[in-house]
Amino acid sequence: CTASNNSRKVRLLLEAVQPALYMPMDISMDHLLASARALAEDYPWLDIHAACIDYSQVFHLPDCPPGARKIAFFPGSSIGNFEPEDAVLLLKHLFRLLQPDGGLLIGVDLKKASAVLHAAYNDSRGLTAEFNRNLLRRINRELAADFDLASFRHMAFYNPQQGRVEMHLISRRRQNVRVAGERFDFAAGESIHTENSYKYTIEEFQSLAARAGFRPTHVWTDERQLFSLHFCRL
Repeated sequence: CTASNNSRKVRLLLEAVQPALYMPMDISMDHLLASARALAEDYPWLDIHAACIDYSQVFHLPDCPPGARKIAFFPGSSIGNFEPEDAVLLLKHLFRLLQPDGGLLIGVDLKKASAVLHAAYNDSRGLTAEFNRNLLRRINRELAADFDLASFRHMAFYNPQQGRVEMHLISRRRQNVRVAGERFDFAAGESIHTENSYKYTIEEFQSLAARAGFRPTHVWTDERQLFSLHFCRL
């Protein structure tokens, strides 16, 4: 089973391992089905069971054959978007789901120079800024709000005390916004804290996984030691 947010990484894994069954999971139904259908066309030998799941909540694995050894693949570095204690709770839930002899392959973004992180989260093309402001676009669409996106600027910085990158949207002026019938006032320079992305050393993440019951056994990194991939056993 895997979070299905990056089919390229999944394809590399499927081709290498060739499992009996693959269960992509995602909170976005449309994205999930499109990804699962594309994989089914390209890998006709593979049994695919898509599951629309919010993996930040308690969930169960449907259609899992009794006695099958389960390996979870959590690509990218989404574990860093959880507060550390919430990350432990998620890992504990995965530990229970993967019983009795499963494993977890998980990507973790490593701590690195602040300048490198600043460049990544304040990219010159403005892709991260657009991703951040898209939160307001969704609130407008889904909660009948009237945010003026141009009235908020993107800001991201590394907080070394917390070990995380923080993303904010800063009000450019004094303004008020209506969301779901409620009014919210913003002063010029006031921040909406939209996201955290925690970074870990290899040892810090292994300690986090151990608190959930896992036994970290292998870790791989890129040449620059920017990103890590961990395999943990039960």
